Amino acid sequence: MSTADNLIGAVRAYNPRANEVLIQDAFAFGAQMHEGQFRHSGEPYFTHPVAVASILAEQQMDDATLITALLHDTIEDTPASFAEVEKRFGREIAELVDGVTKLTNLQLNSTETKQAENFRKLFMATSRDLRVTLVKLADRLHNMRTIKSMRPEKQAQKARETMDIFAPLAGRMGMQWMREELEDLSFRVLNPEGRNSIIRRFITLQRETGDVVQKITADMRTELEKANIVADVHGRAKKPYSIWRKMQEKDQGFSRLSDIYGFRIIVANESDCYRALGAIHQRWRAVPGRFKDYISQPKSNGYRSIHTTVSGRDGKRVEVQIRTREMHEVAETGVAAHWSYKNGERVENRFAVDPVQWISSLTERFEDDQDHDEFLEAVKLEMYTDQVFCFTPKGDVIKLPRGATPIDFAYAIHTRIGAACVGAKVDGLRVPLWTRLKNGQSVEVITAEGQTPQATWIDIAVTGRAKTAIRRSLREEDRERFVRLGRELARVAFENMGKKATEKALRTAARSLAIDSVDELLAQLGSAEITGREVVRAIYPELHDNEGEVIDQKRAVVGLGPEQSQQRANCCQPVPGERIVGITFRGQGVVVHAIDCAALADYEDQTERWIDLRWQEGTHSAVNTVTLDITISNDAGVLGRICTLVGEQDANISDLRFIDRKPDYYRLLIDIDLRDAEHLHRVMTALEAESNVSSIARHRDPALNTMGLR
Repeated sequence: MSTADNLIGAVRAYNPRANEVLIQDAFAFGAQMHEGQFRHSGEPYFTHPVAVASILAEQQMDDATLITALLHDTIEDTPASFAEVEKRFGREIAELVDGVTKLTNLQLNSTETKQAENFRKLFMATSRDLRVTLVKLADRLHNMRTIKSMRPEKQAQKARETMDIFAPLAGRMGMQWMREELEDLSFRVLNPEGRNSIIRRFITLQRETGDVVQKITADMRTELEKANIVADVHGRAKKPYSIWRKMQEKDQGFSRLSDIYGFRIIVANESDCYRALGAIHQRWRAVPGRFKDYISQPKSNGYRSIHTTVSGRDGKRVEVQIRTREMHEVAETGVAAHWSYKNGERVENRFAVDPVQWISSLTERFEDDQDHDEFLEAVKLEMYTDQVFCFTPKGDVIKLPRGATPIDFAYAIHTRIGAACVGAKVDGLRVPLWTRLKNGQSVEVITAEGQTPQATWIDIAVTGRAKTAIRRSLREEDRERFVRLGRELARVAFENMGKKATEKALRTAARSLAIDSVDELLAQLGSAEITGREVVRAIYPELHDNEGEVIDQKRAVVGLGPEQSQQRANCCQPVPGERIVGITFRGQGVVVHAIDCAALADYEDQTERWIDLRWQEGTHSAVNTVTLDITISNDAGVLGRICTLVGEQDANISDLRFIDRKPDYYRLLIDIDLRDAEHLHRVMTALEAESNVSSIARHRDPALNTMGLR
């Protein structure tokens, strides 16, 4: 294990004025608190906090961050308390350690609403001090470096979490080296054979072509010397995961993949950046569409550099990044550059972004938003996407993620402009609102008084800001209708549990779910943002359904009136899991249709007969008949195998009709009784995989719309 002297020696190299006594004390306190604890590998547990502190020391972080790293697991895993840490090391460090503890306990998972809320709280909580996140990233990096000692299933879980959340977060914070290492370590766990295949290809390529990196680096140095430009030139092959991702995105094999090598040119000043670019482009042909100037248009995390791709030796494409030393330091450490020290002084790097300002740009629009999934979606968009820069007619620059549309552009200017948008001109030409914007385009938003956001805009918009504003506007517009529907859904949900949805019960449920009011609770229930089961469970957790209990078919559909009965439409045969709507028939109940049923066109002018419905959550009986149109080869035993496959999927064939017989194939309709959409998918997948099945599809016939009902 690294000793306190080793760590202090590393810190002293960049910060001679470091508080060595306090670091030594933190080291001793952490070692004492973790005494007797061991990692999965069998090593003393305290080796982990020391390694985390060493990673941060490599980034030349301040004393408080390093001490937090040494103590980051004490409040969570040892008898140490917040008060004890505060008394011994001060309020600042105690709050940082507590922040890391809370972040660790969030168990981030990007697929659940609860975790989306945790992620939202994380960003709100760390908006005061991003050093909490820096410690957590270093903590995750060391855990990934030593992941082999964990159980295989735990390795896979941690690797997926790292790939989904921590790696892109590191990239978004400008710590590209950490992002690449986290991705590659996760790739090693999630797809070891894919990673090994990339490495084997590289070895073969080097054997065939020699050290391409060294040759191209020498060529670049020669060209820069000719232009009297003093520069450091570094080259490397890209990480295996980066290459794998390019292969997947471009659907190309390794042999056809270009720009698998990257080169970095570091010069003295900004003027030399552009001179170096000229020298490179004079010597090698630039690849069209692969030039980005992040010096004149920096990224929001402070990143500045010129990127270009050129055809190098033997026509091989190589990516070249050109930047100054100051820019390079920010590119290496990102937001962390704000806390970096050199020679005992805080580094004044004019390109380092203010961390509070940076995280505020992510969170400012969501502080009062109740939609947690929207917040998570917006943050992930911020983390994952690159940017394009477009101009207003006045020449102001608007930064947007790649793939953004004029809708996003309008909302980026102002929510009011976005809401009133009716069209757009790009470079003077009228374009559809779904047009993808490109770097350098000039965009003019056309507005109209009285215009309101359309539901279709949700699918057109890319940015979290636009999507959130559109959804909020649509919710407000539909709020009254959603409140009425939510009240009915609440009544049914409570009655199913033998309870009544009184005003007091609803107020209690709203308070338990941290929702501001009963109306807001009902609106969210009516818009399917929460379920009736969640509302009931908020008050009566002991009444939650047994997962194995089968739902009574009389209550399979939610949204019916007290005396209304229901039946499935024959034309579309909806099954649980699909979106549905009801059509009322006087004296004869409600017919339930799939939302995309063609027969619904017959009732377009009778909107008073439409009812919003949804399926009851839980396990349904296998009584929902679906007709499949299937074509099979005319061979002995094929039909028997089809019946066997259906039975193996725990489904029952209730009818079978031949509709076409040929010498080489049969076409038939099979009625199968199923539980839900997932059950249907499994049956169809099993049949489709059978070699004697040439085609399979769901049979829907608008002519079979329930007869005799008016």
